[in-house]
Amino acid sequence: MSHPPDATRTDRFTIRSWMPGDGAALQPAAVSSYDHLKPFMPWADAEQSVEQSEALVRRFRGLYLTGEDFVLGIFAPDGSVLGGTGFHLREGPIACRQAEIGMWIRADVAHAGLGTAVLRELVRWGFTDWPWLRLSWKCNSTNVASRRAAEKAGFVFEGEIRGEHDAVTGGRRLGRCYSILREDWEAQPLG
Repeated sequence: MSHPPDATRTDRFTIRSWMPGDGAALQPAAVSSYDHLKPFMPWADAEQSVEQSEALVRRFRGLYLTGEDFVLGIFAPDGSVLGGTGFHLREGPIACRQAEIGMWIRADVAHAGLGTAVLRELVRWGFTDWPWLRLSWKCNSTNVASRRAAEKAGFVFEGEIRGEHDAVTGGRRLGRCYSILREDWEAQPLG
């Protein structure tokens, strides 16, 4: 893969690489979702400024272009930010052809099936336009919405991760690991 694909679009949302200038759209989505995100996302910050958000999106774009990490934004048709996601190289370099998907959904649009729809589109996109053979999904065992999204998107529960470091609290947690393989996805009926 010489250059990673930049975007995939559905009628409901666009998933694309963050671009310079997106900080102004990211900031209100992240800040308004603070209470929703803080139990599970260590980066959640109720005071994140537009300037900090802009610095983040520029860093994300740089990592994307250098192939070090593929952090993506989820955008509504009107350009507002619905959340964030990505194909993260936490399980090895891109040559290993596997990535971990992470995601957050803006609080005021959460719990309406958006996370599952985004995850399904990431799987489709990941197995058609990206080189992935395996995609994984990890979450805190107490994050029921995250667990349900993985299961509805066709991921297989692989097991619990006991005593996993919890980046939010600094303590330990019980994590859950899911995965989907390209051949699993190809064998699933369309629809």
